[in-house]
Amino acid sequence: MARIVKEHEYKKKRNEILDAAQRLIYTKGYERMTIGDILTDLQISSGAFYHYFKSKPAVLEGFIERIKEEVESPFLPILHDPHLSALEKLQGFFNTLDNLRLVRKTDVVELAHIWYDDSNAIVRQKVDEAVLKQRVPLLNEIIHQGIQEGIFKLAYSEHISEVILFLLQGMGTTHVKLLLSLTQEHDEQRCIERIVSVHAAYMDAIERVLGAPLNSLYRADTEAVRVWVKAIKDGTPN
Repeated sequence: MARIVKEHEYKKKRNEILDAAQRLIYTKGYERMTIGDILTDLQISSGAFYHYFKSKPAVLEGFIERIKEEVESPFLPILHDPHLSALEKLQGFFNTLDNLRLVRKTDVVELAHIWYDDSNAIVRQKVDEAVLKQRVPLLNEIIHQGIQEGIFKLAYSEHISEVILFLLQGMGTTHVKLLLSLTQEHDEQRCIERIVSVHAAYMDAIERVLGAPLNSLYRADTEAVRVWVKAIKDGTPN
C-alpha cells in the first residue's frame, strides 16, 4: 500500500512540473524557458526538480510523452464502433480533432500566439512527430476498412495515413496564420472566406488521395470559422 501511495505521489509531483513547463512553453517558448522559471513557478528547490528530471531536455521528453498518451484515447470509441462505415469513421476522426480544439479554445488561442515562434521550433517539431506516430496506426485501420468496403480506391495504400496527417498539419498551420493575420489587417470577412476556401481545398485533396467520392467529407462553413475569428479577437492583447 505504501508503495502505491509513493508511486501516486511521485506521478503527481512529476505532472506538476510538466504542467508548469507547459504553461511556460505556451507563454514564453521552450528556448526562453529555464529550469529557474519552473522553480519559481512552483516555488520548489532545484533538488526537488532534479529528483524528477535530470535536465531541461528531459522535461521536454516528458512533455512529449504525455502528449502521446493524450492524442490516441479520444479516437478509440469511433475506431472500435462496428456500426460505422469507413467514411463515417474518417469524418468522426476529423470531427474529434475539431472538438478537442473547441473544448480547449482559450488555450489554443493563447498557444497560437507563441507556437510558431522560433523559440518553440524544437517543441513544435517533436510534437508533430509524436502526434504523427500515434495517429498513423489509427488512420491505417480506417483506410483498410474503406478499401474493403470499396469506398476508398487506392493505387498505393502504404503511407497514405502519413500523407493525410501531413495535409492536416499543413491545413492547421495555414488556418492559424490566417487567423493571426487579423491582428494586422482587419478584413474579417476576407479572412473567413480564405479559411473556408483553404479547408475545402485540403478536404478535396484528402478525398483525391483516398480515391473517395467528391464532397464525401465535411467542408467548414462561415459560421464554424467565425467562432475562431471571435476567439482570436477576444484573446489578442490590445
